[in-house]
Amino acid sequence: MPQEDIVLSTVPSINRRTIRLTYRQWVHITESHDYMVGNREKVLETIADPDQLIGGDFGETIALRHYSRTNITEKTCVVIYRDEMDGFIITAFMTSRSDKISRKGNVSWKRPPLT
Repeated sequence: MPQEDIVLSTVPSINRRTIRLTYRQWVHITESHDYMVGNREKVLETIADPDQLIGGDFGETIALRHYSRTNITEKTCVVIYRDEMDGFIITAFMTSRSDKISRKGNVSWKRPPLT
């Protein structure tokens, strides 16, 4: 098996599908956004326990989870992935403008407010 196809981690989505993070995609994420190095657990947690999910234009799911502390500052982790039987992470990044992401698609799920 080529190194780029090695599965580094798997995580269940809230739809109970297993989503995989491959070596190739983690390299893509960290080369595109060097501050993501060291944030792999936040990426996986964002899929498993998001604040909201947004439907993308091409069938992808966009998960957002706010973190009051990251290695760069207070940010929202954004993970774009395929939530399907052979699910996989496409990319991930941090943003301080999660409202811009939310407006781009239809919110398909939102964490219920604490009562």
